Amino acid sequence: MVHGVAPVITVDGPGGSGKGTITQMLARKLGWHLLDSGALYRLTALAAGRQGVSLADEEGLVKVAAGLDVAFEPTPEGEPVKVILAGRDVTAEIRTESAGDNASKVAVMQSVRDALLQRQRDFRQAPGLVADGRDMGTVVFPDAPVKIFLTASAEERAQRRYGQLKDAGVNVSIDALLEEIRVRDERDMNRSAAPLKPADDAQVIDSTGLSIEEVLGRCMAAAGQA
Repeated sequence: MVHGVAPVITVDGPGGSGKGTITQMLARKLGWHLLDSGALYRLTALAAGRQGVSLADEEGLVKVAAGLDVAFEPTPEGEPVKVILAGRDVTAEIRTESAGDNASKVAVMQSVRDALLQRQRDFRQAPGLVADGRDMGTVVFPDAPVKIFLTASAEERAQRRYGQLKDAGVNVSIDALLEEIRVRDERDMNRSAAPLKPADDAQVIDSTGLSIEEVLGRCMAAAGQA
């Protein structure tokens, strides 16, 4: 840990690996702040749409990203973190499949990532921060004392997402979800800007076949808090 700087636990990994649930549980257990970095890209895409800025307009997207007014609020266990954009709750709006796809398109632009980089680092405050994302340990907080890379098979992640959407009353195809996850993984792992990969000093945890309590136990052990 850098002297005088609040500690950070980074939790990176692909979508559907359980990062969102685990980071909230870790933050609650430790009493630390929470950063859902993926939401910032979804929020940039959403705000761009509201402001009439095309997702192909890189310069426009940089301005939108730099001006984001966002806050994260903890919620009861089992619910997604509450996301507030310019004073309005947009939690449900940014959790759709299309919002995720738009976020992935925005995230490949290095200039947009640069605009959001300092915003993310500003979340690092005492007593500590649990940061959920895809490049938290490699790019945003490379000096973080604890780095976790949470993963799971594409099939398991598709099944989890299918269950979530069915519970929400959304009729979806498991095959379509699996294909979408594979396409997004391919794009995220092979992009030139901060590709999805574990940091060299990250502890990789495969959540396939594990309960959320088992995953939390392994993460707490990695954090030295077990």
